[in-house]
Amino acid sequence: MSRIGKLPISIPAGVSVDFKDNVITVKGPKGQLSQDIKGDISIDIAEGQVVVARANDDKQTRALHGLYRALINNMVLGVSEGYKKELELVGVGYRAANNGQILELSLGYSHNIFLQLPAEIKVETKSERNKNPLITLESCDKQLLGHVCSKIRSFRKPEPYKGKGVKFVGEIIRRKSGKSAGK
Repeated sequence: MSRIGKLPISIPAGVSVDFKDNVITVKGPKGQLSQDIKGDISIDIAEGQVVVARANDDKQTRALHGLYRALINNMVLGVSEGYKKELELVGVGYRAANNGQILELSLGYSHNIFLQLPAEIKVETKSERNKNPLITLESCDKQLLGHVCSKIRSFRKPEPYKGKGVKFVGEIIRRKSGKSAGK
């Protein structure tokens, strides 16, 4: 039995969960999310809890059991509390600005990068003197938020010698010594 899959998901106040036609829909104060459920997975909603169960012990069904439980849990947490990620731009002249849902990045290239963000994501940029610029992203969809953060980071990944690039706040970059340190 899956250790993750057999744990029940408690539904907080203000969140409603519906399951019909193999689609689970979670509504809450932060938004609405839905997910298709495939395979021999059954979902039981009763007494303020969601229980995910499987019909058989096939390898594919066992794999989906824990996966769907984790996805539903992320949906419930997202519509009730939301998710937040912060990115930091480390480097001389690196800047970030947003105009609505368009994020403008200046990352040391000959041109600025403009990125159109999905409507589900709230973006905020902050630039203070003598501090690195920060990009704060908030959403109820954990998958979409991670995907957008990954896309922004891919424009200029942190390099190991000086640590310049786009990194998550609190992330530790493993640094290498230069060629003069080897002698």
